[in-house]
Amino acid sequence: MILPASPMGCPVDSLLRLLMGPWTTYILYTLQHQGPTRFGALKRLIPGISAKVLSERLKMLEHAGVIFRQQKASIPPQVTYGLTARGDELRSVIDALEDVARRWAAEDAGEAIAAAEAAAAE
Repeated sequence: MILPASPMGCPVDSLLRLLMGPWTTYILYTLQHQGPTRFGALKRLIPGISAKVLSERLKMLEHAGVIFRQQKASIPPQVTYGLTARGDELRSVIDALEDVARRWAAEDAGEAIAAAEAAAAE
């Protein structure tokens, strides 16, 4: 696995640099929940991503050993992407981040409702 270099030599920073790329966490999240997925289906599951960016991110993740690319010789070629063992190791990290994100969103929504009710009461 080739992680981006960290200027400080911190391994966590190196991993986060890999994950921070545009669309990267969304791609991993989708593959985690959908399982191995063909390119076209993956593009449809990630609204707003261009084919070029999806292709670039998939190549980067494959190069890092996080996902695999399986091509079936057919016309047109059938290319499927999925998580490798290393990508599967990120499952608990992605799940934990999802839990925090959902909890924070609920807290923010509760605060927004409370603020709206307070403003309406004035």
